[in-house]
Amino acid sequence: MRGAIVAGLCGLLALTSAARAQVPTPSFDQAAYITCREAHAMQAETRKQVATFLAEHSARYRGVSIPNDDRGGQLAVLVRGGCSLAPDAYLFTVIDRAILAEKDKLPKR
Repeated sequence: MRGAIVAGLCGLLALTSAARAQVPTPSFDQAAYITCREAHAMQAETRKQVATFLAEHSARYRGVSIPNDDRGGQLAVLVRGGCSLAPDAYLFTVIDRAILAEKDKLPKR
């Protein structure tokens, strides 16, 4: 089933660049079960969109926001390292743990 969800996401998001802006964001239930390995196989823009969606969800839950400065870049490095170490981990889990590890350094909502 998870493979079908990923295939559906990839099919939805692999449209022409003009139509990408009109593509709806995947539901959390769909995106939460994408592994790091599956995310790595996606096109770069699709992967960024899914990762951003998951990061925003986790940040809201944790009561912080993701800044567009070095702190946001540090989160990206943590996620990349976590996915390198555990490619079969769910991307959301890796993102959420990175946000939890850096929670004290992130701005509150």
